[in-house]
Amino acid sequence: MSYTVAEIAKTLGAEAAGDTAMVIARAAEPQSAGPTDLALAMSPKYAEHLSAGAAKAAMVWPGADWQAMGLKAAIFPSRPRFAMSGMTKMLDPGQGFATGIHPSAIIDPSAVLAADVSVGPLAIISAGARIARGSVIGPHCFIGMDVTIGEQAFLREQVSIGARVTIGDRCIIQPGARIGGDGFSFVTAEPSTVESARKTLGDQGEAVAQPWIRIHSLGAVTLADDVEIGMGCTIDCGTIRDTTIGTNTKLDNQVHLGHNVTIGDNCLICGQVAIGGSARIGNNVVLAGQVGVNDNIFLGDGVIAGGGTKVMSNVPAGRTMLGYPATQMDKQVEQYKALRRLPRLLREVAEMRKTVFKSDRNG
Repeated sequence: MSYTVAEIAKTLGAEAAGDTAMVIARAAEPQSAGPTDLALAMSPKYAEHLSAGAAKAAMVWPGADWQAMGLKAAIFPSRPRFAMSGMTKMLDPGQGFATGIHPSAIIDPSAVLAADVSVGPLAIISAGARIARGSVIGPHCFIGMDVTIGEQAFLREQVSIGARVTIGDRCIIQPGARIGGDGFSFVTAEPSTVESARKTLGDQGEAVAQPWIRIHSLGAVTLADDVEIGMGCTIDCGTIRDTTIGTNTKLDNQVHLGHNVTIGDNCLICGQVAIGGSARIGNNVVLAGQVGVNDNIFLGDGVIAGGGTKVMSNVPAGRTMLGYPATQMDKQVEQYKALRRLPRLLREVAEMRKTVFKSDRNG
């Protein structure tokens, strides 16, 4: 798969200069780019490394002196990092999954697959499943009973989809994701030690340890259109209603969503985030790596939580949070600064005490 500089620039809506008929085979970092590569030198910091490679063409920032860099052609996107979206899509060689249905795949006779669905080796598609046109089911995938998968969905290898899950159009699910397992819901016949501790915020009192009894998951999981699920994600079914993820929301690797979680549209959920059961996440929310969200709370639209934040209570729309427990980021930073100053302050107080006590003795 190769394109000319002119074709790439046209697709990106960017200006190009020099030998725009030059054919590009792949993208590369400046220091490792060869003569048929498009070097990504989108800032002066990266352009400094061009001399270490052999690139003849590069994507550079607007106004860059590309000829002084020794290039024969250049592309000038107005927003370089955004341009990478279109450029990488053009040059992506894909996973090489074959079209059609592999003979080793097991497909229940009651499943309904559109004519152009691709099913990889050793995939299993259960009774009542419905898969729309253009979708790809990769090797070793499991599709449960009565699952619905929309158009042009792409399930990489070893993805597991539990019964009655709904997956929208153009969803991408990365290797090892597990969607539609039972929720972690258990109850005791009488008020439990956990209930007592949660109510009193103290010791367990007179509560007696009891066996945990399963609450079955009658709901499933629903992914809206254009959702992406990272490697190793686990998404629990809802107890009565579905666990839901809104349109264009993206989950990074190893994200866990508990039962009944609701996530809105256009959210970005980064690696190792865990969201407790029945939490509600608004639209356009960003949760950075290793954020934890308590169960049964609400995060409003546009909330941002910095890396490692533990959100213990409701957060109104538009807040930027940090820390454990989460507070507004500017206040948390002030607390960090104060904490760093604490040893010096304690030394100063100790010196003042010595001076005061010495004065008292002399007096």
